[in-house]
Amino acid sequence: MITRADVALTKVAVLDSTMAYREAGSPNSPTLLFLHGNPTSSYIWRNIIPLVAPVAHCIAPDLIGFGQSGKPDIEYRFFDHVRYLDAFLDKAGTSSAYVVAHDWGSALAFHLAARRPEFVRGLAFMEFIRPMPTWDDFHADAVETFKKFRTPGVGERMILDGNAFVEGVLPRNIVRKLTEDEMAVYRAPFTTPESRRPTWRFPNELPIAGEPADVYLAMKLAHRALAESSYPKLLFAGDPGALVSPAFAKSFASGLKNCRVVHLGPGLHYVQEDHPEAISSNLHKWLTELEVADTRPEGARRSGTEAA
Repeated sequence: MITRADVALTKVAVLDSTMAYREAGSPNSPTLLFLHGNPTSSYIWRNIIPLVAPVAHCIAPDLIGFGQSGKPDIEYRFFDHVRYLDAFLDKAGTSSAYVVAHDWGSALAFHLAARRPEFVRGLAFMEFIRPMPTWDDFHADAVETFKKFRTPGVGERMILDGNAFVEGVLPRNIVRKLTEDEMAVYRAPFTTPESRRPTWRFPNELPIAGEPADVYLAMKLAHRALAESSYPKLLFAGDPGALVSPAFAKSFASGLKNCRVVHLGPGLHYVQEDHPEAISSNLHKWLTELEVADTRPEGARRSGTEAA
């Protein structure tokens, strides 16, 4: 497994800031868009992308405020991330893609698919965000901690001052122990209290018990669109998981069209750190099968359009 320190990423101007991204594979291959969550970055895909790149054009941005992307003076609400991701995709000229998403990356992917159904050719997702009617639907062991994260004054002390997401939530939700080099990369974007504001905002955006109302509604509509969609889906589940248990994954997939569950074995929330080979091999196989089954001309398949 690759454990060396990270490299400098390519950056592009996006709105009033910059966004960094990883890219691998031939531009002539189908595009695979990787979307990370909190408090990670495209770095979490580092051991997966090289194994999928032989059959895909891989693009993995650092969300605004994360990784090597800029930190503009914004609120870092979910809809801010929507805005910056849309602008990044426009800048990259990406009009359709297979999407691989985790955590808040899944919320962005679901919302994107609901707004632009022609964009998503297929969706692979894991440990995903969903609207939860009550706190009983949240991971039982984390309820009290996340309630504190959402308590004014308390959450700021824990996350902005104590860097709780990087130093606590991240390592506790990976089965193996991260190396010092790996932890150094995850710490690098969040060296000051102010720089950690994006990691504080996300737990306050979680759609639980109807709050925040705008995010909760957006996720309800996105999940409704997900259930109605027919594009191929791949749901990865660790055991016991954090947000998504194997039993929940099975039940959730049964309510979707064209969805297959992949059981990864021992895993919590950041399953990419424990099972990069299993995730990448299944993505490789999934993408290859879908592209072989797609009989449209190559140019039409890449653009996501139908043949004339």
